[in-house]
Amino acid sequence: MELKDLYITPFYLALIYGIAYGVRGSVTNVYTKKYFIPALTVKIVGAIALGILYHTLYGGDTNNYYHQAGIIYHAFGDSFAAGLELVTTSGDITPAISKYVSRMTWFGHGSNEYFVIRVAAVFALFCFYTYTVIAILFAAITFSGMWVMYMTFSKIRPQAYKELAIAVFFLPSVFFWGSGLLKDSLCLGALGWLFYCFYRGAIERKNIIRCLVLGVMMSAVILSMKTYILLAFMPPALLWVFNESTRNIKSAAVRWLAKPLFLGVGTLVAIFAMSQLAAADARFNLDKIGEQSKITADYLQQVSKTEQGSGYNIGEQDGTLGGMAKLAPQAIVVSLFRPFLWEARNPTMLLSALEASYFMLLTVRIFWRVGFFKTIGAISSVPVLTLCFVFSLIFAISVGISSGNFGTLVRYKIPLMPFYLSGLYILQSLTVPQAAARAGQRRLAGVPRLARAHA
Repeated sequence: MELKDLYITPFYLALIYGIAYGVRGSVTNVYTKKYFIPALTVKIVGAIALGILYHTLYGGDTNNYYHQAGIIYHAFGDSFAAGLELVTTSGDITPAISKYVSRMTWFGHGSNEYFVIRVAAVFALFCFYTYTVIAILFAAITFSGMWVMYMTFSKIRPQAYKELAIAVFFLPSVFFWGSGLLKDSLCLGALGWLFYCFYRGAIERKNIIRCLVLGVMMSAVILSMKTYILLAFMPPALLWVFNESTRNIKSAAVRWLAKPLFLGVGTLVAIFAMSQLAAADARFNLDKIGEQSKITADYLQQVSKTEQGSGYNIGEQDGTLGGMAKLAPQAIVVSLFRPFLWEARNPTMLLSALEASYFMLLTVRIFWRVGFFKTIGAISSVPVLTLCFVFSLIFAISVGISSGNFGTLVRYKIPLMPFYLSGLYILQSLTVPQAAARAGQRRLAGVPRLARAHA
């Protein structure tokens, strides 16, 4: 950060808030309006706080993104054509950009980080290459995806709109790690838009063409950075659409006939998508997913040895899908409910431990008050709950197995956190009041009739 951050940033903050107040009325309702500005504010605070932390203590990714975006920014100053080619390149190195590429650690089609650098470089053109402004612009575009995610959840279950705001916006790990100049921010925002497109286009069947185009764009954004997010989200999203579509069919016979058709189409789409992805990138061939996971986990566990005990071990990986399946239960626990409070080694781990403890307490509370089988029945019968929990579990297995380090796990798992907690709150609003009412009726049934009459 530099001196220019202090006098340029306030102007852009004023501009962002001016736009926010201008559009608030058209993207909120009477219940959600009060959360719009506070939610935007925590995203901006998270982006600035992350920048301060990385610039003063950690170093690392966000600084690298900024410095390499600066190479493209200065390339625009030398030659607009060279700068534009660096932003739009497919990965080929030409004479016009070779001297800039030689200074970049992350470049080309095979680099998941280069998409972030492109976006940061474009933002840099409009703010004189000012880190804080770039960071809050990342926060603002991420917020747009988070807001449509929140509005979608609130439309599905408006009775829980207060709790859903907490789940989507106010989890410390999500607004800290998912707001600044990082891949996680762009992926989280794109995932929110993709969730909205599925609901608006495929379930409500409104603005279908626009949702299709936007959904494809958001999928491409995620694919360019973190493909595994899309791999974890698409199957439960297709299942969500299938469940919603068949639920609206009144005839039981037609529903039973339609189910194989919907499942068959969804399976074909999933197989085609996987085959195309594997053809484009061998890392995502089904035969190599286990091997790639083992390589990633081994690397991160080596890194954790220098990070004051932030590593964890859920078992030995053998690089096969079967080996991953054996570790799935431990991976779910570590992703959703760890680090435990006594495992926290620094302030950021403590925040993650507090969140994980809350996830555990709320999960146990719902299962205890409603009952295990009734809770599972509610999850399987309510399509949006099926989406939330299936996606969360798939994603938890993926990041829990491949991370091996609490420091990286807290960043990797943020896409599942709004979905899991939203699922818990929706489940609570559907089941806990009913369970409490039934318990009250049972207690009342045990009181003598005369006593009830006097009461």
